[in-house]
Amino acid sequence: MDSKAAFSFINTLLLKKTREGLNECEQDVILGIWEGKTYQEISEEKVRDFQYVKETGPKLFKKIEGVLGIKVSKTTFKPTIEQFWQEQQSVEQASCLSNVRVEVEQASCLSNVRVEEVVRSHPDSPTVSDDRLITHPFLPLSGIVDDPELFFDRNSETREIFTLLNSGSSVALIGERAIGKSSLLKAICREAPTQLHSLRQPIYLNLQGLKNEDEFYTALCDEVGIPKCRGYSLTRELKRHRLLLAIDELEKMTWEGFTQEVRAQLRGLAEGTNAPLRLILAARDPLDSLFQDSHALGMTSPLAGICYQVDLGPWDEATIRAFIAYRLQFPRLQPLAVPVRFTEEEILHLIAASGGHPQKLMQLCYQTYQWIIDN
Repeated sequence: MDSKAAFSFINTLLLKKTREGLNECEQDVILGIWEGKTYQEISEEKVRDFQYVKETGPKLFKKIEGVLGIKVSKTTFKPTIEQFWQEQQSVEQASCLSNVRVEVEQASCLSNVRVEEVVRSHPDSPTVSDDRLITHPFLPLSGIVDDPELFFDRNSETREIFTLLNSGSSVALIGERAIGKSSLLKAICREAPTQLHSLRQPIYLNLQGLKNEDEFYTALCDEVGIPKCRGYSLTRELKRHRLLLAIDELEKMTWEGFTQEVRAQLRGLAEGTNAPLRLILAARDPLDSLFQDSHALGMTSPLAGICYQVDLGPWDEATIRAFIAYRLQFPRLQPLAVPVRFTEEEILHLIAASGGHPQKLMQLCYQTYQWIIDN
């Protein structure tokens, strides 16, 4: 078990017990301790206050003891968690076998059910109202994941983005289509009130529905709550505000109807520590190659000059496994007589076939889950 798998295991257990997961500093402490690092090394690597990191460790151990009933310390953390994981695996396997026997005895139609397709029920899970229950754990199949409970992982990128924003930089989030940029932008906007050191009002703008820069300015002013304006009037109005402006589908600014003027004004409004705007922009291509009109003038893109690039790539194997486990045990999933679980063979196929692409993985998991239900 590597450090990421250990964190996912602990976090999933806490979510099931309390519906409250671990925060980013607690994640850093778990990953660091698992890799044999000192609090000082964790503090320096993650650019966190040393005293805060040092105090987080004992508080985390106390939380784990209180919720999971296992006593850990910094020196015993790794072996204790590994042993607890092995015990949980043994209990789960025994429970699965027991459930299979009961189901086979009670329903002949389940006589060929596989042990791997059945997991134990969770009677200790929090009660969920009927209107919040979902019938399939692997949704949505496309589009933005804007439900905080359904949004998964991206902790590393989220941490990096807020570090950059808090240092005074703007961010360009770059990744292929449907890799999760829009969902991450939404998550950044949700977490901004608690993660930004200086309070900024988060605003999300998707350019997909806007035809030209005139509509862009109209939408921006509507979201901020100021009269429609542009140019110096907009600069004057926005100086009264502190905004985190998340712009999605930035490629739209290369279309006819948008000029370099709007990008230049955004740059002017985002320059400086106390600037009215801090930007986070989502695009498929790096900004300098996206806006070719700047090259024609012998310049780089105005936005490329102030935005630090953060690449959003596919999930690794540990993340894929954690995602599948979390969704199959999702607290709001409508209970089934025979809960579903994926076999190791099915999981390996999902890892290989999806290539770690979140949307493709979701679609493949949906098909696998549905096949198990139907058969």
